[in-house]
Amino acid sequence: MAINVSLVNFTDQGNRNIKDSPQRARAFRELCKQQGVQVREMLWTSGPYDMVVVTEGTEEALTAVLLSAAKLGNVRTQSLRAMDQEAFQRVLEKVS
Repeated sequence: MAINVSLVNFTDQGNRNIKDSPQRARAFRELCKQQGVQVREMLWTSGPYDMVVVTEGTEEALTAVLLSAAKLGNVRTQSLRAMDQEAFQRVLEKVS
């Protein structure tokens, strides 16, 4: 399974409807559950990003849930593939 870190910014629409953000987050968690994606962490932040969301699942399922969220028009995301220490160690073992 892949780990994905999403850096989230609210769109103008998302900012206008900011009070709905917790409800949208619950809906996103439900969508993830339906797609077999685990939400490891969901944090609202201050600074250049409005949220950071850490998810785990297959590449296809992760892409599908992020596209589904973006389609609603409330957020834009930048995604990072992440690895835990064990996964990174396996990568290092393949480095020549």
